[in-house]
Amino acid sequence: MAFFDIFKKRPDAAAQSPEDTDASARDDLNAGLEKTKTGLFSKLARAVAGRSTVDADVLDELEEVLITSDVGVETTVKIIRRIEERVAQNKYMNTSELQSILREEIAALLEEAHGSAGNFGLDARPGEPYVVMVVGINGAGKTTTIGKLAAQLAKAGRKVWIGAADTFRAAAIDQLKVWADRAGATMIRQEMGSDPASVAFDTLTSAKANGADVVLIDTAGRLHNKVGLMNELTKIRNVMSKVIPGAPHEVMLVLDGSTGQNAFEQAKQFTQATQVTSLTITKLDGTAKGGVVIGISDRFRIPVRYIGIGEGIDQLRIFDRREFVNALFGDEKD
Repeated sequence: MAFFDIFKKRPDAAAQSPEDTDASARDDLNAGLEKTKTGLFSKLARAVAGRSTVDADVLDELEEVLITSDVGVETTVKIIRRIEERVAQNKYMNTSELQSILREEIAALLEEAHGSAGNFGLDARPGEPYVVMVVGINGAGKTTTIGKLAAQLAKAGRKVWIGAADTFRAAAIDQLKVWADRAGATMIRQEMGSDPASVAFDTLTSAKANGADVVLIDTAGRLHNKVGLMNELTKIRNVMSKVIPGAPHEVMLVLDGSTGQNAFEQAKQFTQATQVTSLTITKLDGTAKGGVVIGISDRFRIPVRYIGIGEGIDQLRIFDRREFVNALFGDEKD
């Protein structure tokens, strides 16, 4: 079983509601990214006001727009360099074309970042659950993401097991239990302060014995001691692989998109601590910092799996780079 296969509905799963249509999904995405879109284009409009051609001054203004939109310095420099090459090639370019050019370059960067990862998710062996280890700092939305994933998977008819391996916060275990009950998932827990690897071992053992389809493992999000974090995550991985060879099949890093540049630092720390294979970026609906999706995807060459665009269960969305670009710039047909 591969990652996206776990979201395929079983024949006996409930049918989607009439409201769950492509049009409503696009509306949700547009609404969730409205603050980012408004912030980006208001800055862009000010940058080109009173100018007719794309010259060095306009590009300087565009560079500032992208950096202040949390795209990140490295990615911004890359975008500006590409636009400079196009301006030099075409000799003359109207500022009215700038939005279209910017759209094309951002779309290209997202395509390259996702394509460069290749088959980053391992396939689970037939008859064994697909295991996802979820990492991220406390407060990034890690527990909520696991709960929403469990609910979506259960809706698709999948048997979901959740491992409460963040044993350092009682609140995390209690919150996870609420989500598990709501989703109809089975949660495995131990006492607060227990060995996280032991929780992971028990979870995978139970999931395997009971024919689970998917296992979601929560982990602690402490960054004050990177060496300790690395050792802990490595231990959890090693224990899981003994129960299910190849597990975890996915290591998902959850980042709070509203933190902007701090999300870059979190990504740096966790990619150094463990082999992160995918990203989920949450809380994009409450911020104008959605540009962080572009910068992190490009800089770390790790595909974005999900984006959070609201509190609802269905507002944790599988990331589609084309839909994301369309939400920011409008549909290509518009």
